[in-house]
Amino acid sequence: MRIHIATDHAGLEFSRDLQAHLTAAGHAVVDHGPTVYDAVDDYPSFCINAARAVVADRAAGVDALGVVFGGSGNGEQIAANKVVGARAALVWNLSTAQLAREHNDANVISIGARQHTLDEATAFIDAFIGTAFTGEDRHVRRIAQLAEYETSGTIVGHEIH
Repeated sequence: MRIHIATDHAGLEFSRDLQAHLTAAGHAVVDHGPTVYDAVDDYPSFCINAARAVVADRAAGVDALGVVFGGSGNGEQIAANKVVGARAALVWNLSTAQLAREHNDANVISIGARQHTLDEATAFIDAFIGTAFTGEDRHVRRIAQLAEYETSGTIVGHEIH
C-alpha cells in the first residue's frame, strides 16, 4: 500500500520513525514534508498535499492512505479535510483508528504527536491500515451524502440550514 505522510515541526520525529516502520512493513511511503525542523513552519500545505495525493492515487486505482501529524492533530485534520474527496479522522486510540475505516471509510488519519507515544501512534496507524471499510448500506449512504454536499452544497432529501 502507498502511505502519504505529512506533518509539522511537532511531528517531525514521529514522521521519520513511522516512515521507517511503514517501509519495513512493506509499504511505499511518500513524505510530503517537512524534511527539516523549522519551529515556525506551517502545516496546511504539507497536509493538503498529502490528502490530495491520497485522493488522486485512489481515483487512479492505487491502494493508498494518508497519515498527518501535528501537536494535537486538530489543525492537520482540518487541513486534510479541505481536499475534496478526503475523509480525515482525528485518531486518539485504537477504537477510533478502526472505526475511522470501518464506518467512515476514512482515507487519512491525523494524530497528535504531543498527545501520544511513538508506540501508541504506531499501533493506531497499523490498526487504521489493517482495518477495512464494512461497506454497510448505512455507511455508504452517509459517505455519499458527504460527497454530495462537497460537490453541490446540498443533500437531496435533507434540509441544510
